[in-house]
Amino acid sequence: MNKQNIHDRIDNLRQALVEQDLTAIIVPSADPHLSEYLPEYWQARQWLTGFTGSVGTLVVTADFAGLWTDSRYWVHAADQLEGTGISLEKLAPGQPNHIVWLAGHLQEGDSVTVDGNVLSIAEQDKLLNAFDANDITLITDRDVLDDVWADRPALPTAKLYVHNAQFVAQSVTSKLAAVREGMKEAGATHHLLSSLDDIAWLTNLRGADIDYNPIFLSHLLISSDNATLFIDNNKISSEIEQGLKDSGFTLADYNAVQDALGALTPEDLLLLDPSKVAIGTLSKIADDVGFIEQMAPSSLLKSVKSDADIDHVREAMRQDGAALCEFFADFEQRLADGERLSELDVDSMLIAVRSQQPHYVSPSFPTIAGFNDNGALPHYRATPEKFSYLDVAEGEGGLLLIDSGAQYQNGTTDITRVVGIGQVSDAHKRDFSTVLKAHVALARANFPDGIASPLIDAICRAPLWQAQMDYGHGTGHGVGFFLNVHEGPQVIAYSASTPKERAMKAGMISSNEPGLYREGKYGIRIENLMVNKRVAQPTETDFGDFLNFETVTYCPIDTRLIEKSLLSDVEVDWLNNYHKQVYAELNSRVKGAALEWLTERTKAI
Repeated sequence: MNKQNIHDRIDNLRQALVEQDLTAIIVPSADPHLSEYLPEYWQARQWLTGFTGSVGTLVVTADFAGLWTDSRYWVHAADQLEGTGISLEKLAPGQPNHIVWLAGHLQEGDSVTVDGNVLSIAEQDKLLNAFDANDITLITDRDVLDDVWADRPALPTAKLYVHNAQFVAQSVTSKLAAVREGMKEAGATHHLLSSLDDIAWLTNLRGADIDYNPIFLSHLLISSDNATLFIDNNKISSEIEQGLKDSGFTLADYNAVQDALGALTPEDLLLLDPSKVAIGTLSKIADDVGFIEQMAPSSLLKSVKSDADIDHVREAMRQDGAALCEFFADFEQRLADGERLSELDVDSMLIAVRSQQPHYVSPSFPTIAGFNDNGALPHYRATPEKFSYLDVAEGEGGLLLIDSGAQYQNGTTDITRVVGIGQVSDAHKRDFSTVLKAHVALARANFPDGIASPLIDAICRAPLWQAQMDYGHGTGHGVGFFLNVHEGPQVIAYSASTPKERAMKAGMISSNEPGLYREGKYGIRIENLMVNKRVAQPTETDFGDFLNFETVTYCPIDTRLIEKSLLSDVEVDWLNNYHKQVYAELNSRVKGAALEWLTERTKAI
């Protein structure tokens, strides 16, 4: 992007602040549904800064512009912000976030604006707590960008479709009844859902309003006898409309949700998740309407997959594994033949093989294919403007990190593998083997049923910590069933909070993805998806039920990068047994060069 455009946009934003008598503006990476991936209409932070990472918060005052983001994006952000006049503010322990910075730099009587349509209730509470002590005013009832962003894209208009019935284990009416049971337990008369994955799960509908996630812009208001879906009616066919009506839903315009909430009375009690509802959505609700702020019942319900769901996911993983065999066999042969490939070629080749599999819909996130120093950027993405070729000098070698996934109607996949290009070094093998030890440690773990998921992070990191190594991202995230590739409530990351809502339950699917990143050199990450399963116990114990993991990703881990002497016998046995399973699951699904590649890569070490 032209850096002068960024300067002009920030200058125009500052002029708008002056005209509206405002001191500062916060521009988060968010939409009215607090989604991870955003429609272009809501990508204001990216439009203003040129920074393309998925996480970041911009603050602009008369004499300052800064972008706060975490360690996954520091190198990436520094490169994209260079020459824009926007400073990179690193989110790290002991460093002030944007809220602390504003509270410390603004004066009594100053005002800060942020569009309430993209500000969660939970985030507003943090701002108010910090600002009230300094008599700083928070203004959330205006969108300053309306005066700046003249060519703002329109909201998406993709049609909805029904999730293929052969992959749906639970009817809409039974899901709605389960949510109402959760409302009853909480004592709520009404329940507001703005989180798009919850609404898609509950309605058994899917859409294409947001790249990579099969969801659609909407809100849902549920009472004991009605469920109103607020959505652009042009997205809904007559068949879907009738199906919703038959399941107890009524339809209303997408923008009518504020008026519907405004009709609630003091006798009503509204259940909502403060981290997943924007305050702008509540702009017309009466002050005397009570709230129950807690995790939405559907968040836990959809995170615990049924046995039928898990069977479908296993099949999706087999399909994905077969596609990856085709990819790697072709990729390695083309390199051996001397063809010059780039990081962009990796992405296009993966899409080509996956799209041939049954029930394929799209990638589940932007492919990360990072060679050498690019691989050290955990969320790197090659673009036509900036990418690397997979070139190594004679006698030298490098590492290519590939993190990719797909949306299939029968499951969502996410996998990371590392490939050696040329002659890999002893240092490559040492680091790769240490990351593998961490991966195996978590894959083999037993843990109490209901434990807060962040608490098991240390099990995975222990082998890396023992070698005085670590990584800056979480170890694992939940994964949806033909839904968002990042799904809560569980998250395996010690930096996360550990409330009761993050409890590990049987049927949850999570990633296992320890890594190691040497800035300017290379990155390593090994990622599989795993299902929480109950530990088979021959007799009752005095210590309650325990869970362990079943790995459901089927793709070889490159044994050419392993220094076997660094692995214990238990770790070697795990790897060999995993590869034996991978071969058994995939050998009948591939042939020719792909079968030869699978056979070679799953040999015991």
